[in-house]
Amino acid sequence: MSPTKQLKPEFKRPSKLKVRKHLQMDAMLSSLHQGFSTITDRRRGKVDIPLADALMSGFAMFSLKEASLLAFDKRYRNDGNLARVYGITKVPSDTSMREILDSVDPRTLRPLFNDILRQLQRGKALEPMAYFENCYLLSIDGTGSFSSEKLRSESCLVKKHRSGKVSYYQQVLGAAIVHPDFKEVIPLAPEMIIRQDGSTKNDCERNAARRFLQKLRQDHPHLPLIVIEDGLSSNGPHIRDLQKHRMHYILGAKQGDHPLLFHRMEEAAKNGETTEHRIVDPKNPKVTHAFQFLNGVPLNQSNLDLPVNVIEYRQHTEGKKTLHFSWVTDFMVTKENVFRLMRGGRARWKIENETFNTLKNQGYHFEHNYGLGKKHLSEVFVMLMMLAFLVDQTQQLTSALFRSVWKKFTTKRLLWENMRNLFHVFELESMDMLYTALLNGYQKPKLEILYDDS
Repeated sequence: MSPTKQLKPEFKRPSKLKVRKHLQMDAMLSSLHQGFSTITDRRRGKVDIPLADALMSGFAMFSLKEASLLAFDKRYRNDGNLARVYGITKVPSDTSMREILDSVDPRTLRPLFNDILRQLQRGKALEPMAYFENCYLLSIDGTGSFSSEKLRSESCLVKKHRSGKVSYYQQVLGAAIVHPDFKEVIPLAPEMIIRQDGSTKNDCERNAARRFLQKLRQDHPHLPLIVIEDGLSSNGPHIRDLQKHRMHYILGAKQGDHPLLFHRMEEAAKNGETTEHRIVDPKNPKVTHAFQFLNGVPLNQSNLDLPVNVIEYRQHTEGKKTLHFSWVTDFMVTKENVFRLMRGGRARWKIENETFNTLKNQGYHFEHNYGLGKKHLSEVFVMLMMLAFLVDQTQQLTSALFRSVWKKFTTKRLLWENMRNLFHVFELESMDMLYTALLNGYQKPKLEILYDDS
């Protein structure tokens, strides 16, 4: 039985649930606050609000899924739950939070992502997500985080339209450990795509990816990875970067981008040199998986010395349109592993569906402008939002209590809404207390109206 099938929510009291203590929500919040406290505060003069409190307040805003800084300010500035649950001694106003966080170097937040990943490894919670040859699938892609024709900052990219209009936008390169059989994704620290990265989408993402890969290997020198990306990434410089950093790959490949590659495939097929393999889906007999593959083909005319292994795949489903995908990989393709390599390549979509779409449509308000600032504000907010998402995904992966509450409310949006309501109305000692109340039910307090007798 696969690990995901074993993760069935149980409606029991938390004391009966087996939870790794260092991965419990409250333990993780405490660890995060300690991590924020290690970041150097470069403000001069007397400081009214500690930097750790400002960072933790920003994190709490995304953790509680508030739609704006102003809403967070009005609802929680004087809420004692922020002190008891998140460890915040003094909550900044929305204006103060923007001013404080604008000067924070977003690179100083990377260690917090690394710490959580190591905690997952230490608790052996990451092991079931290893996919092929003990390697983890790492899906990488870029997405927009802000766009405007009026607002801009120094970090904004600029796009000039044919109509004469100019738009200012920001993009981020995201990456997450994924698995075809897991709903959960484990995001890593994102890399902002900056103005100096280039004027085209290809240049921007390639240069940001180069920085990302280098930082990733510095942070996790021994993490076995299979990078899965779309067709823009199956180019010589990027594949050589992956080889340099000891990473395997399964990359999308389009015929229009690789005429030599597919011409070699066609010639080899005519000569009977390719291998063809068909599998009837064991779960659905109406689906047939058809493969054609060839090992040791030059990537393109400019990289004749860079051999790759090619997979062409078609999914035939009765009564439906045939799906067609192609990949290049550094794994030697065989009849025994081609099905798993195909599933690994198709898992690339989890960076879109389970990561970006979740951030944009399930309460995190990814594309909302929380503030551009003059230096790093928008980048810091992206990092804090992704950090909150990572903590939530860790709870979903490791906490039976969290999964039970989620199952009870059926959707994340409804779960977040009920969490905010309880957080605002009741005095809480911990997030565990909040989850337990949502799971088991709670007694509503009698409304007592306070009159002004003066």
